[in-house]
Amino acid sequence: MLAHRIIKNRVLFTLLVLIIAAGAGLAFITHAPNRLISGQGIALSSLLNGPVVLLLLPVILLFLLSFVTPSRGVYWLVMLLAELLLALLVALAGHAALSLTGGDEDSLARISFGGGFWACAALSLLTASDAISRLTANHSWRVLLNLQLAVPIVVLLASGQLSQLSLLKEYENRSDVFNDALWQHLGLLVGTLIPAILIGLPLGMLCCRLPRWQPSVLSILNIIQTLPSIALFGLLLAPLAGLAKAVPWLGAHGISGIGAAPAIIALVLYSLLPLVRSVIAGMNSVAPGVIESATGMGLSRFQVFYKVQTPIALPVILSGIRIVAVQTVGMAMVAALIGAGGLGAIMFQGLLSSALDLVLLGVIPAVLMAAVVDGIFKFLVSILETSRK
Repeated sequence: MLAHRIIKNRVLFTLLVLIIAAGAGLAFITHAPNRLISGQGIALSSLLNGPVVLLLLPVILLFLLSFVTPSRGVYWLVMLLAELLLALLVALAGHAALSLTGGDEDSLARISFGGGFWACAALSLLTASDAISRLTANHSWRVLLNLQLAVPIVVLLASGQLSQLSLLKEYENRSDVFNDALWQHLGLLVGTLIPAILIGLPLGMLCCRLPRWQPSVLSILNIIQTLPSIALFGLLLAPLAGLAKAVPWLGAHGISGIGAAPAIIALVLYSLLPLVRSVIAGMNSVAPGVIESATGMGLSRFQVFYKVQTPIALPVILSGIRIVAVQTVGMAMVAALIGAGGLGAIMFQGLLSSALDLVLLGVIPAVLMAAVVDGIFKFLVSILETSRK
């Protein structure tokens, strides 16, 4: 009971305890002679020498702040200290890599992030994000404050302080392949969103206008959603291959059993259920009294739909598109198995060659892309909601 009274911010206290446990119990980085040999774990405690001990300062201050009564000023301090801790963790890993390799660009040694680094970095991000969520209820400010957490890491990348980390070496060795894969992944995302919106929005409107069709449409889309992604990709191989053979013009324009075409078709099919549901929910969120008032003012059915229903329903519909976009970024990784390319191809190449850093080179950009897409749509939704107030 006494501990509960003394600790003023239990979330912060718990996160700090986990950070300390992860830093003390897990390897911070791993050192391997080359990419084919498993690395030797190096503890964080062995790296805390000289000025590096300053890394403990943000941890100590955050720990003390968990005993301070929360206020707006305290949450600002928590966010800044957590951001500083994250930057120092990344800088320490880069510095250790430079020391272990001697800065030799041709060194075969691989210095990778260990479990301790990933755990501490993730918990630092959670600490900062928790403080940001308590600082403001405005989604736009939350998005901007979360995005600025990446600024110190971008500065470290640009300065070359992280160049000896194996993840950066993998990128340097495969920069052309990575850039192509990134554009292919973005192409899959855009190529899925556009037809999904063009099909999903009218289908959702149809379900609203003709409620008797809604159970049948949603049942079909639910069945599609329950199919495993790899199974749906496989089911499309034979029909599209046969279609390409029967109509050579389609094959000449990329429509075949493998490649981007079956991937986009499958991703569009998976996108329809959340999109149609968001349209139905958005249109149903418009109060009947609002529609009656607009009709009483002399507006036609089209004007009521265009000027009243759509603006009110738009934030909910955009939230549905946000879900579809984030879902597509993740599912497009699996599409690499049927030759669609993208970041998934790099991930699977790393899995086949047992190169963890190559796997991360495909996974981390996909996670960041999903986070950025999610943030963009949340920002747009918040702007719409703010403009309506």
